[in-house]
Amino acid sequence: MAVRSHLPWPLRWAVAAVMLGFSGALALWAFEVGRSIAGLNPGGRDAAVLVQDLRQQLADARMARDRAQSIANSADSLLKTERVTQQRLSEQVKALESENLALKDDLGFFERLLPASGGEGVSLRGVQGELDGAGQLRFQLLVMQRGGSRNPPEFRGRVELMLIGLKDGKPWFDTTAAWKQALQLKQYVRVQGVVSAPPQVQIRQVQVRVLDESGVLRSNELLKL
Repeated sequence: MAVRSHLPWPLRWAVAAVMLGFSGALALWAFEVGRSIAGLNPGGRDAAVLVQDLRQQLADARMARDRAQSIANSADSLLKTERVTQQRLSEQVKALESENLALKDDLGFFERLLPASGGEGVSLRGVQGELDGAGQLRFQLLVMQRGGSRNPPEFRGRVELMLIGLKDGKPWFDTTAAWKQALQLKQYVRVQGVVSAPPQVQIRQVQVRVLDESGVLRSNELLKL
């Protein structure tokens, strides 16, 4: 024979409600303790602040990255510009050096000119020549108009080179011009060129002549080599 306690239904519901409430309170307490251990308060303010701080740090890191990239791009652009500028300056220096050499050559050429003689007319100045190993004569000279007039009339004519030397050990002279060039000047003109000696001829002298359009000899000079 078993003895059973008889509880009314309202009391059973009350007991069940108490047990459920206790269980819920215990679960809530465990949840809050876990959040406290993690460093978060019950209202979630710490989590929001932490997320906001992380977002700000991320934004700051992105800004720092963008600034660094901008500085790197600017530095690369400046480096390229500097290289281009340096290359241009180097080319200008080379051009100026070449121009300087040409000016020195011209200056030396004019410095070797003798003072002009009196009177008027056309004169030869600074006649120079040099033989190379191939039997060629490289020469240069200056044709000038003498006189006190600052605006002399234009001279038209030609310059001729006659070669004098030895052929087979005997004196040799060419009756025809070995080189000639038309002239047209008001004050001066520089003339230069190369003349090849005939076969078996050793050039010893060069006669330089300036003639007008009618063939009249206006100036003459003998260059000894």
